[in-house]
Amino acid sequence: MNTWDRNLTESSDLLASLRPLTDIIRRTGETIVEALRTGHTILACGNGGSASQASHLCAELVGRYRRPRRPLNAVCLCSDGPLLTCLVNDFDPRDLFARQVRGLGRPGDCLIGLSTSGASENVARAIQAAREGGLKTIALLGRGGDPAVNRPIFGLADHEIVIPHSTTARIQETHLLVIHTWCDMIDAALVGIEN
Repeated sequence: MNTWDRNLTESSDLLASLRPLTDIIRRTGETIVEALRTGHTILACGNGGSASQASHLCAELVGRYRRPRRPLNAVCLCSDGPLLTCLVNDFDPRDLFARQVRGLGRPGDCLIGLSTSGASENVARAIQAAREGGLKTIALLGRGGDPAVNRPIFGLADHEIVIPHSTTARIQETHLLVIHTWCDMIDAALVGIEN
């Protein structure tokens, strides 16, 4: 089997197995919509490819997804290079996102932490800081990486979506599908409100 066929097979098999996640994806989407509807902010963070997806989500919210609507409150905690290098240089790097959550987050806001492995200590600390600050928390996870590694995020957030796969690429592809599903829900709920 060539690489393309193998990737197609892996992706289609994974997608076919995801029906059990329907309820949690709906509930997390409703949590995000409610935060935005009431004027709260979505904060998002992750590392590497997950940082790109956190940024993508925030761009869809502040910009637009499918239809014109007012800009929504969203901040990607991975996007400010000078701030990130300051925090890594001057503080414990594991608190990279938690410090931003403490500075920017307010009760009623929502933090979305992404980690393909569930082993990102800096995302786990951000979720903990968010819970302490009265934010709603969503973890978008997978089971990538070494199964023997400690996964401090699992069980920490108010809601968690775990993609049942071990390949980072497949997990990230599915995370993007979840993000786009949330964006469809946001558009359905908020397009036409205060345009």
